Amino acid sequence: MAEAENRRFTTGDFDFVLPDALVAQHPPAVRGTSRLLDVARHGRTLVDRGFPDLVQLIPAGDLLVVNTTRVRKARLLGTRPSSELPAEVLLIHPGKDAGTWVAMGKPGSAMQPGKRIRLAPGHEIETLAVLDDGFRLVQFVGITAEEAMRQYGHVPLPPYIDRADEPEDESRYQTVYAKREGSVAAPTAGLHFTEAILADLQQKGVEVGQLELDVGPGTFKPVDVDDITAHPMHEEQFDIPEALAAQIAALRARGGRLWAVGTTTVRALESVARPDGTVPAGPGATSIFIHPGYNWRAVDALITNFHLPRSTLLMLVSSFAGYDTAMAAYAHAVQAEYRFYSYGDAMVIHRS
Repeated sequence: MAEAENRRFTTGDFDFVLPDALVAQHPPAVRGTSRLLDVARHGRTLVDRGFPDLVQLIPAGDLLVVNTTRVRKARLLGTRPSSELPAEVLLIHPGKDAGTWVAMGKPGSAMQPGKRIRLAPGHEIETLAVLDDGFRLVQFVGITAEEAMRQYGHVPLPPYIDRADEPEDESRYQTVYAKREGSVAAPTAGLHFTEAILADLQQKGVEVGQLELDVGPGTFKPVDVDDITAHPMHEEQFDIPEALAAQIAALRARGGRLWAVGTTTVRALESVARPDGTVPAGPGATSIFIHPGYNWRAVDALITNFHLPRSTLLMLVSSFAGYDTAMAAYAHAVQAEYRFYSYGDAMVIHRS
């Protein structure tokens, strides 16, 4: 496990200069061909690799855990009936009452109670209420939410991808092992895996376990306070199957290591992990905020993408790798022109 750091950190400690040209706007031409920065946590060494090299890095008997959530086509583009000006809605998750959804959108003035956004003649989204967190409770008129997403939905690409979604995004902004729809953002560390890479790992003797965490829009929320501990962390729903809990218990018994694919997998596991590194099965909700000083329990190695400056995800990575090691890795990635963010390259952090 990573050692805790007693130093007091501010948000500015996690800032760095990132040239716009390094923000990946498209996935690599072929899935699985991204670069991989190999970060040895204890030795503080950095090695440039290709993502398929991960097969050589994970020993037989270890456990790779992935998040199988599927991204909804949750972005709906419409117009304001009174003016015909554009408006959009992002569906986050179903509401408590049947037929309602929790959503966000823009402009906010178009999503006040009683107002509607038109998708097509006879197909509209009506705002019922403004919720305490600023999200909206909405219902569909003349069409169901599921049918609206099928007919009019767009892939909800992250805000730093400066283009409209394209046909390739329907498959590339989705992991090859995605199952049930529930997310508005992809668990992007998993986008690098192909069926062949997974098969090679399993043939080697690496186990693969699965959980589900529905990624919400809060993953992109910037930290806008200087004291990182004052940042309000978003909540996300997860489910840990009985099969995964049993895999982790057996892993601990034989002394193997758990390799988490992505920060979403980390959030689910660490939010319920016991002191011995095992986890209970079942559904739950997590608002865990992992930053330097955190005492890691479940995760022994981390596969992740390169994250936004001043973000909670960079703080999580800095906690796991150690602050100095993480920031040195990011400086190297910028200098070596790695591709950043959701469609970018990957890094793996493990013991040397």
